[in-house]
Amino acid sequence: MKTRTSFAARLSQALVKKGLVSQERVDQLLKDAKATGKHVARLLIDRGLVTEQSLVGLLSEELGIPMLSLSKYRLDPEVARLVPERIARQYALIPLSKLGQRLIVAMADPLNVFALDDLKTLTQYAVDPVLAEEVEIRHAIEKVYGASSALGMPASAENGDAGAAVSTDAVESAIALQVGEDTGEAPIVKAINQLIVEALRKRASDIHLEPTATGLRVRYRIDGRLMEAHRMPKKVQSAVLTRLKILSGLDITEWRLPQDGRFKVRLGTREIDFRVSMLPITHGGKAVLRVLDNSTLSIGLDHLGFLPESLEQFKRAVTRPHGMILVTGPTGSGKSTTLYSVLNQLNAPTRNITTIEDPVEYQLEGITQVQVNPEIGLTFAGGLRALLRQSPDVVMIGEIRDFETADIAMKASLTGQLVLSTLHTNDASSAVTRLVDMGVEPFLVASSVTLIEAQRLVRKLCTNCRVPTEPPAQVLQRWTRGPDGPPTFYHAGGCHLCNRTGYRGRMGILETLVIDEHLRELIVANAPSWEIKDYAVKTLGMTTLHEDGLKKAAMGFTTVEEVLQVTAEE
Repeated sequence: MKTRTSFAARLSQALVKKGLVSQERVDQLLKDAKATGKHVARLLIDRGLVTEQSLVGLLSEELGIPMLSLSKYRLDPEVARLVPERIARQYALIPLSKLGQRLIVAMADPLNVFALDDLKTLTQYAVDPVLAEEVEIRHAIEKVYGASSALGMPASAENGDAGAAVSTDAVESAIALQVGEDTGEAPIVKAINQLIVEALRKRASDIHLEPTATGLRVRYRIDGRLMEAHRMPKKVQSAVLTRLKILSGLDITEWRLPQDGRFKVRLGTREIDFRVSMLPITHGGKAVLRVLDNSTLSIGLDHLGFLPESLEQFKRAVTRPHGMILVTGPTGSGKSTTLYSVLNQLNAPTRNITTIEDPVEYQLEGITQVQVNPEIGLTFAGGLRALLRQSPDVVMIGEIRDFETADIAMKASLTGQLVLSTLHTNDASSAVTRLVDMGVEPFLVASSVTLIEAQRLVRKLCTNCRVPTEPPAQVLQRWTRGPDGPPTFYHAGGCHLCNRTGYRGRMGILETLVIDEHLRELIVANAPSWEIKDYAVKTLGMTTLHEDGLKKAAMGFTTVEEVLQVTAEE
């Protein structure tokens, strides 16, 4: 606590010099401050040895720093935007005015070098401190950052939201982006705001900020592909990453361990969540911002990419009062979006819908969402047991990872709940054998699972610039020549609308496996996945992932190359 000792020493010297307090009393105060963690100045005021006003006047004279009465000063909310609320409260300071490249800041402790360094890093301005009473600074903070703050920060941001789904104890904050306006913000704040606006306009799903030996590389993931957007100079790396940590409610002093947080952004009428992951790497801390736009969940099942027959099967399973629906696929295949879309459609005052997730991605009004926290013993299995005592109608489990979770989920689906979950398998039929391999009894899988859906995401062709092409011969053989000849396939072109990529947006390719009586018999008999798939295709008419993708390529939605990238040829 070098800063506090330095401040305390200067204060002690001034008090003894003025004859206000004896050296013995000062020594005792220093010991008490060390034992209680309180500031010496606060102990002096609390014990009635000096008034805060006289103490500030004494410090101003001793340190040669101007003193200001904030009660007579008109605060500028635009200048306050330069410093986040959490920093203002942490260090008891408030920005007052901006003169060129200098920022005037009222501080209760102007010798706190940590505060001064953080301010300089965050704002990229030189900082000139002035002294003010702490009580006046606290009052000014409440006035500037309070309930309906001009900064767009919700009143709950300081203390956090008990129901907020954050992997750490991070607070949630929200920033209002002023598009196309010069708001007088600090350069770093303005740069990050512009990055976020640009990413949203380009429909990015992730923003990657990666420190290198020479700078900070910024990439956007658009339609599943990473594209380099900017290169920032090395000198701004620390300021950019620190600003993101503050927005996300993370510890700005910790750079050795990974951290997770989140924040909200308001862009016009849209409110978008960002999930932030910080990872220590060779050249600093890498930040990845996942864009979570709730508006994408309201599109409904009809727009997820289901062919009519598969859609009807899925809708029937979803409207059943009990049973288990599994969505499978690798990471990044849109499983969470599918399940959230189902929950959004089922969400009604007459249903008690509860989820248990790690982490909670989208926050939905009217749905109870539980965040897994293994560090305190809140696992999927433990949380699932607890939430089943809350009389839910629909339960969504983020992922089935182990036998215990799978076993409880299966039994819940047999006792009157509709259970939705995800599993990491290559196709729908493999989900059955995966559950059995976990240790779940085959008869339990057969009696509880009603539908398994496997999915992948492929990029959609830009309809403005797609170009007709001749597909490979083995693909063309699958279609019989109709009255208008074989279907027209396309390959990607490139225009201004799709940023010269030839693709715009993504869609799902899916296979839907409905469990019938014969399939239940196969499952109980421990049949291999290939036998289950063979029966589903030949008898039930199931469309496989590969077939579904080729059908959508034949309809002009995507390319054969995209389909072959994410599915195996059969």
